[in-house]
Amino acid sequence: HLVESGGGSVQSGGSLKLSCVVSGDRMDFYAIGWFRQAPGKGREGVSCVWPPLDGTSSTKTYYTESVKGRFTISRDFDKNTEYLQLNNLQPEETAVYYCALGPPYYSAHDSATGGCRTDYFGSWGQGNQVTVSA
Repeated sequence: HLVESGGGSVQSGGSLKLSCVVSGDRMDFYAIGWFRQAPGKGREGVSCVWPPLDGTSSTKTYYTESVKGRFTISRDFDKNTEYLQLNNLQPEETAVYYCALGPPYYSAHDSATGGCRTDYFGSWGQGNQVTVSA
């Protein structure tokens, strides 16, 4: 069960921090992701992170190109909560933002997203509206 908070309305250039509390299982065992769906468009992957699966692998992180340097995904394992910090928001980023959990396997064969895709993630938050005005 995933419960989101932190959405709202900001002006262009503003910031928001989205939170997603995970209950019912430990977040450590899953990939976490943030997706967004703008009016009239499909749901797109914004950022995802995959945990290391053994002592030799490392955490892997993906950001869609348009948010690199402005958005930051993070996790607090003690609180079983994932976050997405959104900085310098633009009007075209007005959308419903969703958090999600998925299998912990980074898809190396998916060179574009690493598996940060809606069909790879099975558990979803309720969605949080983010509105950016010009």
